[in-house]
Amino acid sequence: MPKINYIIFFISFLCGFSSIGAQTHNEKVLMLQALNEISKAHNITFNYKSDLLKGVYVVPVTENLSVNAKIKNLEQQTDFVFTRISDVVITISKPLSICGYIQDSLENPLYGATIYTKGDYAVTNEDGYFEIEVPSSDAVLTIRFIGFKTIERQAKYFNLNSCEPILLLEETEVFSSVLLNAYIIKGIDKRQNGSIAIDYSKFTLLPGLIESDVLHTVQALPSVQSVDETVSNINIRGGSNDQNLLLWDGIKMYQSSHFFGLISSFNPQMTQTATVINNGTDASFTDGVSGTIDMHSNTTIETNFKGSFGLNLLNADVFLNVPVGKKSSVQLAGRKSIDELVRTPTYDTYFERVTQHTEVQENVSNVNNSNQSFDFYDTSIRWLYNPTDKDFIRLNFLLVHNDLTFDESAFYNGIQESRESSISQNSLSAGFNYRRQWNDKWSTVLNVYNTDYKLQAVNANIMAEQRFLQENIVSETSVKLEGFYTQNQWQFNLGYNFTESKVTNLNDIDVPRFVRRDEEIVREQAVFAQTQFQNENKDVNVNLGARINYIEKFDELIIEPRLSIRKTLGNHFELEALGEFKHQNTSQIVNFQNDFLGVEKRRWQLSDNDSIPILKSKQGSIGLLYRNKGWLLDAKAYYKTVDGITTQSQSFTTKYEFEKEKGSYDVFGAEILVRKNFNNLNTWLSYAYIKNDYTFHTLEEVEFPSNFDITHAFTLGTTYSDDSWKISAGLNYRLGKPTSIPIQGNEVVENTINFDSANNERLQDYLRIDASALYKFKISKGLRSEVGISAWNISDAENPINNYYRIDAENHAVKFTRYSLGITTNAVLRVYF
Repeated sequence: MPKINYIIFFISFLCGFSSIGAQTHNEKVLMLQALNEISKAHNITFNYKSDLLKGVYVVPVTENLSVNAKIKNLEQQTDFVFTRISDVVITISKPLSICGYIQDSLENPLYGATIYTKGDYAVTNEDGYFEIEVPSSDAVLTIRFIGFKTIERQAKYFNLNSCEPILLLEETEVFSSVLLNAYIIKGIDKRQNGSIAIDYSKFTLLPGLIESDVLHTVQALPSVQSVDETVSNINIRGGSNDQNLLLWDGIKMYQSSHFFGLISSFNPQMTQTATVINNGTDASFTDGVSGTIDMHSNTTIETNFKGSFGLNLLNADVFLNVPVGKKSSVQLAGRKSIDELVRTPTYDTYFERVTQHTEVQENVSNVNNSNQSFDFYDTSIRWLYNPTDKDFIRLNFLLVHNDLTFDESAFYNGIQESRESSISQNSLSAGFNYRRQWNDKWSTVLNVYNTDYKLQAVNANIMAEQRFLQENIVSETSVKLEGFYTQNQWQFNLGYNFTESKVTNLNDIDVPRFVRRDEEIVREQAVFAQTQFQNENKDVNVNLGARINYIEKFDELIIEPRLSIRKTLGNHFELEALGEFKHQNTSQIVNFQNDFLGVEKRRWQLSDNDSIPILKSKQGSIGLLYRNKGWLLDAKAYYKTVDGITTQSQSFTTKYEFEKEKGSYDVFGAEILVRKNFNNLNTWLSYAYIKNDYTFHTLEEVEFPSNFDITHAFTLGTTYSDDSWKISAGLNYRLGKPTSIPIQGNEVVENTINFDSANNERLQDYLRIDASALYKFKISKGLRSEVGISAWNISDAENPINNYYRIDAENHAVKFTRYSLGITTNAVLRVYF
């Protein structure tokens, strides 16, 4: 027993000693003492305000840890921020919590304003309220809202004891102020001149999309459709795609897509805003007889290095914003397909959709296609420089590339032969923009650009021992000088514009030798003037302008008035009236459906004012808008006529496919949008009606429905968004597009398909259900991320988008149908730093 008692006593003594040792180890010391020990051990210096660490105690850190581990330990024990200035100097600061209410000059809350600081960001709610944490009082906060001047302010200049209002001043530049925030969802707003503005810095989510693809986004508007589901065939109020003016930072773009139409060629990380103009276009714009999509990148010089990296099932991309001193920064963005690394199911689905019934997939029975390879990439570089507070210089560069190759193999004369066919589509554009703010009332803008587009196909025909080379090249240079003067409620704009467009078409066959090269040049000069008036109550807004164009080659003078009027009626109603005359000298034509291997059939062509006339349009519309307690009703009716179209530019694939006649089309249309906001939930229903008819006096049927006559189109959608989640789902339904069919029982006459009346039938109605979700989270104080997934055409509906007929060996008319994308999923991972 004594032995046992002795052992128990000895164990108790050891436990007590250990407990005393542990208590000594965990005893807190002044943080100053802990820092001094770290400084001596690692030969580093800590910088901090003298009173910052008074009375602060910490548990001593273990001596054998690295310096980074010791600092991390201290950060976990305190709420201080340690920032390494150099290898031997580390600053210590206390994070601050800042809140406020972002308002306009009338103290109305600005919903969706963004507040950025290094490593964190916030977005204002419906009351304009925000909260954000910054590392120190020296941190710079950047506050942005479209149509308003950006604010950059150090944290120490905010009231840290209360959440006070912060007023933003409206821009007095070219941009119209916002009339209605969250027109459909957050980030899609309506301006006072009737245009729709999309700000991707506060954009939430649309059904089926996980990237802010510009040309997919605009299709959420009731006025914008795509009869074949591509972004390279966007139809604004019944017009063909070539009748749309696409601008990227003031540069006209002749190529709009990757994957030959399925995704936009404009990098979502570089493009910050887009404006869609259906009518009442500003007098400074030319071309685009159906509509304008004006895209812009960030115009603010960043003082901190920022960037992002993203990866989805089609491509990888990177974006960098690099400050160069205090007055300059460089923005770089790149995106490339990942097919060379991994072939995903999403990529396969896109590839099959693009190459349906083309020579890439199909050939004559004894010719095989193999080694199919497709690659795309785009690169954009921007230099922003503000030499003074009154001078703003922007230099923009954009490169877009698509390349498709495949091998054709066959036994010919007893020998196995293989030859490569290919098609490439490239754009190279550069622009220079200089704005001078002479004083508070007077400013000037100079915009110069050059854009080059090239579409090339090499078709290797083994059986005919022939190589067929085709090229379509566009080169355009433009100079525009504008002056703006603001006086009280008036703004005046006067400018001059010169444009030179050159289009080259080449057809080169080696056996038998045939070469045809056509080159056309059109030069146009224009002067324009516009005035904008807004009364003191801001319930009346008028834009009135005119553009006078002179085309030297045709000795033709074209005068184009433009008008936009908005009037507030009571507290909840707005009335708008818009009108415009426009013209354009370029259009896209199709010579044969198998041009360019059947993948990209359309080639750009300049007007010759004869067989290919100058396109001229007239349009007028009237609309009524109602909003109250989160409800929005926007209804408008319009009439548009476009003269100078050709059958070759209208995508005929059945009757009149090979005709070359000129005519016009007339559109009567109506658009209705109903939207309701429920805090974080937006729900909308849109309907578009179009009666779109051709007039071709030289064809068998003088008047008949247009190929783009989507008479009825419905969209139903809902989007939920909060600080972490964005979830969206929706349904698209529309009437099938018109088509022609052969006369039953008499399909072929004299080796020609005998069609019934033009466009007297329709394809099957189009139905698509989409959904998408995006989750945002912070990785660390300097890193944040988002992951997302989307499903396009969830029901896997088989939607025919086009058909055509060919005569087979038995002299029968055989029908071919092209279908839209089936169920297609995508996923994204993005990291912001």
